Amino acid sequence: MVMQNKKYHPSLSTWMNLCEINYMLLVRLLASNNDEEVIGEKRCFFISDFLSYQTEIMEITRYTTLVNISQNLPYIEKTADKEHQLNDNQESSIVDLDLSKLLRPKMVIRMYHDARMAEVISNQDIRQVKPRYDYPNVHMHLPDEKQQINQFLKEWLQLSLKLGQVNISLFE
Repeated sequence: MVMQNKKYHPSLSTWMNLCEINYMLLVRLLASNNDEEVIGEKRCFFISDFLSYQTEIMEITRYTTLVNISQNLPYIEKTADKEHQLNDNQESSIVDLDLSKLLRPKMVIRMYHDARMAEVISNQDIRQVKPRYDYPNVHMHLPDEKQQINQFLKEWLQLSLKLGQVNISLFE
């Protein structure tokens, strides 16, 4: 008996529900006092001494907003900077710092205000994530890669809203 591989078929209702939840969480995360988004606006969410996330608004159009979210590792960066200053061998510190940057999650999200949906359009420098990949493939993407990336965004936003702390100046 020959076993046939089932191809992955994305569920549109599950996909739309996930994008709607991501939109709602992202709106809450980006909420500000003046109710206006500004290009280049950055906000850091500190989860612990070793983990923080940064959001940056990259583009604003009438119906969409482009948001960049990346993970920062403050402790590793400070340690690498100290090593860089203390060591005469500068190359090892630069390599360590570059490796830590490669391992940090970063993604670009497009928010569709008219549809009230948000989806990841770029992840870890992958320009365009397809809804479905044949498996195996050259880059070893999973068949449901886009679904998993958006699920990761949902969990990331929930963590930031639950545990994140923001430095806000009281006097502007």
